[in-house]
Amino acid sequence: MSAAVTVEELEAQEERLVLDHFTYDDAWELGSMLVKMARERQAPVAIDIRRGGQQLFHAALPGSTPDNDAWIDRKRRVVERYGCASFLVGARYRAKGTTFEESSRLDPDTYAAHGGAFPVAVRGAGVIGCVVVSGLPQAEDHAMVVEALERFKG
Repeated sequence: MSAAVTVEELEAQEERLVLDHFTYDDAWELGSMLVKMARERQAPVAIDIRRGGQQLFHAALPGSTPDNDAWIDRKRRVVERYGCASFLVGARYRAKGTTFEESSRLDPDTYAAHGGAFPVAVRGAGVIGCVVVSGLPQAEDHAMVVEALERFKG
């Protein structure tokens, strides 16, 4: 996936990836799927899944660092604040000819509109959580999460 993916493409991903439910077992299944994908690709990532304020899944694979956990927190906060993917938030600012860092008025040490955090949205309930991957270039972090959600949804 290119960093030049359009706002419309990113919005379509979110519309397509609304789930019918998201339980503790679902979080484990999705997280385990992401770990398997990352191991197959030898991707040095950290993975985090939350529902509300509760962390339901976390894994750090070889090559990841504590910095990845800091990126996870910053990207997750963007999803929690805006209700959409961190990559989409950044793309919307770029489409306006600016950047999130320049124009959001939010502390970049707290918020990062970089790819890799995707909302967990449940039909009839809206956004209830977030799944995050950190450790690859932002478009690849985002693509890995989208691929896993597509597989998970079936």
